Amino acid sequence: QLQLVESGGGLVQPGGSLRLSCAASGFTLDYYAIGWFRQAPGKERVGVSCISKTDSRTNYADSVKGRFTISTDNVKNMVYLQMNSLKPEDTAIYYCAAGRHYYCSGYAAAEYAFWGQGTQVTVSS
Repeated sequence: QLQLVESGGGLVQPGGSLRLSCAASGFTLDYYAIGWFRQAPGKERVGVSCISKTDSRTNYADSVKGRFTISTDNVKNMVYLQMNSLKPEDTAIYYCAAGRHYYCSGYAAAEYAFWGQGTQVTVSS
């Protein structure tokens, strides 16, 4: 069964940090670009970051540049999203997704083949 599972979400104070993990089972992430998305209450899901498998190029939404870092561990078949200097507006359900290509091709949902079920991140004092 092809599956992505996110973990690492939780409640954190503004200015704090969290590291989200995305674990793949049933397939290897070696051949897929991986994207992180988030959906805040009452809002549409938006792309946050993406990493290409061809050259490990990364892409970040303007709202998280300089604060979030995406990385991969090919041995463990995992992708991570390190989130620092968190703000209340970062509160959302975070999803990882495996792209249809080796490279990041934007954040349109149709560009991604497999999705995880999400992990909740709440930034609040």
